[in-house]
Amino acid sequence: MSYRAVFFDAGETLVHPHPSFPELLVQVLRQEGYEADPEMVREKIFVVSDRFMEAARGGELWSTSAERSREFWASIYRSLLAAMGLPFGDGLAQALYRTFTDLSNYRLFDDAVPTLERLRGDGFKLGLVSNFEEWLERLLESLGVSGFFEIQVISGVEGYEKPDTRLFKLALDRMNAEPDASVYVGDHPYFDIEPAQSIGMLGVLIDRRDRFPDHRGPRITTLEDLPPLIGVPA
Repeated sequence: MSYRAVFFDAGETLVHPHPSFPELLVQVLRQEGYEADPEMVREKIFVVSDRFMEAARGGELWSTSAERSREFWASIYRSLLAAMGLPFGDGLAQALYRTFTDLSNYRLFDDAVPTLERLRGDGFKLGLVSNFEEWLERLLESLGVSGFFEIQVISGVEGYEKPDTRLFKLALDRMNAEPDASVYVGDHPYFDIEPAQSIGMLGVLIDRRDRFPDHRGPRITTLEDLPPLIGVPA
């Protein structure tokens, strides 16, 4: 198959909290007078993914307004801190939300720009499909990568969220791309790979933290491995 369009997820695929979600969370906790360390967060990080799954299966739309986003993330932090044996209140909720919506607290993964440049140089059309608040557009602009993407389909703008296949179909329509000639790269089987594949796209799992070693299908641990996987010559 000759692929001509590649769509990317954003969080944990192209961008990440800096220096990392656990470290940034602990910085805020310490500033607010709580004792914690990143390893404590990593041990309980499953609480975050569990909450995202619960929201998706319950039809919650957390990214479509600032109010929904604030409430959703407060529910995550409340559950995560409870699992860590720490209290949670309004002051901490505000501090965490302010920190994790600050554009300066995000970075691109080192392999993002070289991969985007290589694919664009080989003639691929590039797009983005992400569950994210509307401010992702500003974040990508601030990181200097907006120009790589011919289209950006963001749940907080469009009004529905992955794994809803409407988000993927909308991206294909706007790109004027065929599913069987398109690739989708994301970091979660349920939210990214399964819906993309269900409409005929090639789903490639980017598993940077080795969370899904038994994933059936294309799986990479760095974006550097994406171009040869989809037929880009060395």
